[in-house]
Amino acid sequence: MGHLVGKDVFRELGGKIDGMEMRAPWNDRLRAILAELYMVEEAEIVIRMPNGLSTFDEVARATGAETSALRRLLDGMTTKGLVIDLWVQGEYHYAPSPMVIGIFEFTMMRMGPDVKSREWARLFHEYMAVDGSFLAANLGRGERFSFIRALPHEEAIEDAEHVEILDHEKASALLAGTDRFSVGLCSCRHEKLHLGEKRCAAPLESCTQFGLAADFMIRNRLAREVCRFEMEDLFARSREMGLVLAADNVQKNMKFVCHCCGCCCSVLLAVSRYGYPNAIMTSNTIAVIEEDACTGCLKCATACPIDAIAMISVENPQAKRENAPQVNTSVCLGCGVCALKCPTRACRLAGRAQRVIHPETTFERVILQSLEKGTLQNQIFANPKSIGEKFTRAFVGAFLNLPPVKKALLGDTLRSRFLQAMKEGAKRQGKGWVLEM
Repeated sequence: MGHLVGKDVFRELGGKIDGMEMRAPWNDRLRAILAELYMVEEAEIVIRMPNGLSTFDEVARATGAETSALRRLLDGMTTKGLVIDLWVQGEYHYAPSPMVIGIFEFTMMRMGPDVKSREWARLFHEYMAVDGSFLAANLGRGERFSFIRALPHEEAIEDAEHVEILDHEKASALLAGTDRFSVGLCSCRHEKLHLGEKRCAAPLESCTQFGLAADFMIRNRLAREVCRFEMEDLFARSREMGLVLAADNVQKNMKFVCHCCGCCCSVLLAVSRYGYPNAIMTSNTIAVIEEDACTGCLKCATACPIDAIAMISVENPQAKRENAPQVNTSVCLGCGVCALKCPTRACRLAGRAQRVIHPETTFERVILQSLEKGTLQNQIFANPKSIGEKFTRAFVGAFLNLPPVKKALLGDTLRSRFLQAMKEGAKRQGKGWVLEM
């Protein structure tokens, strides 16, 4: 297939990636990343690919590429994590990787003699942290539907009689309900290692995947397969080390859990360093302190990875301690790391006054994220080659991005009906299987 004559192929590719569920605003730093990771021929394929999961034949029709060359390019990009290939419905389905979760994570999880981790770490850091536009584009408007959520440590929760914990909020239920597991390098920790900013003792190999995602990671050598017992040991290790469990923000078929520290995790740093509390959705629990049992030992405040607990002076001269912890309820994740470190069990996780609603499936999460980011039209009309879809995409996008429309569809009153309509549309397109992913 011919090159995109007269155009900057990487600028075109940047526009494609920016139109996904996580925005990737264009600048020279993004161009440097794309030019480093993609060959020109690979970029051309991704630009022409449908946005959603598509069979090989659907990708071939959309791109116009000769099948053997297309197969070679797709195989190369899936190995690098630039394209996702999932085995569903008896065949592989392909989709371009978004910036997050996708290009950044899979690139920094790669291993082998040909990887340039130090250079890649510098490029991603300059674009995603130093520049500031990436965080602002994805979090700067008070977005509510993050790709990731805090998963509470079950041992930190008050008596089950007082707190209702659903299965999707339990690591134990996730492990019991999954039949394939993998673990790979933590992309954030690996990045910080090469930047000279890793301050913790947490191991590099601590990004865990399950089910369909584990199959993708193992097959493309981005992670190694582990058994259930080793996975249980990994979770126990994270509990002992006081790491935050940051999970796929879905209720069904959870695909990953990150084991995060406050010094390396880009999501936690977005909260603590850059002031975006909406970078991660909270759990349905929140840290509470029982004053009578608290000794003021500071361990909960020291353990909190986002500095959500401050020690304040106790003015009562009759008090047995000089300082008392105060939880900032506006940013507390409900992760339970603080409670794990409390020697008197004065700090525990209790149920939030208002339940947090997490998307039921990946389909719902992507739809809600895309609507918030102003890119839903690219999910609905996914074929970039179709002239008719191009016009409709622009028209529908302008409508969906009207503030009153977006606010209404994301609101509690209409959200369920809107999602149901999107599900019916997927079924009419013959892709009802994506609803269970």
